[in-house]
Amino acid sequence: MTPDEITAFLQQRYGDSLQTNPPDAWQVETPDFRLLVLLSADQSWLRLLVPIVPAQDAQSFMAQILDANFDRTQQARYAFHQSVLWGVFHHDRASLDSAQLEDAVNRLLTMKQQGLDPFFSQMVEMQVRKIIAAAKLQGQSLETTMQTLDRFYSEGMMGDLESSPYQKEALSAWRYQLERLWPEVNVEADS
Repeated sequence: MTPDEITAFLQQRYGDSLQTNPPDAWQVETPDFRLLVLLSADQSWLRLLVPIVPAQDAQSFMAQILDANFDRTQQARYAFHQSVLWGVFHHDRASLDSAQLEDAVNRLLTMKQQGLDPFFSQMVEMQVRKIIAAAKLQGQSLETTMQTLDRFYSEGMMGDLESSPYQKEALSAWRYQLERLWPEVNVEADS
């Protein structure tokens, strides 16, 4: 794609939200996201960047972020720079076509929209699996494990939700996760 074709693509997609700095930089700023489109100094490489969250917010999910780069982000990647977690796409400009650019922009905007939620969910699932493994090693059933969690909430060990309307919701979420993951955790293979 030529710089003019990139401008046309971005203009068609974003209209007045597009800011250009010919011949090598574009920016789209909306209430939901900011997209930077940059050419390398020799204009041979195109880079798309979307800031996702402050790096400090993402630090505890570093392992999950690196796993996502390896397994799930497809043509985009997560990267840290200037204290920000970014979604990044990097491609040879000459061989890039509009369908690839469209896919890359969509992927980056999905990464922005999801934020840290997939990593938090993955971390929670990992912790629930550990609880299941510990319960199974102690010979507990699913029902006994739920009773223990209910007792922990009632005694305030899992947060003071007893007087809160959220205790029932929290226990329902625990039950759902435990029932979903219980059959998958094999203590012989996991220990």
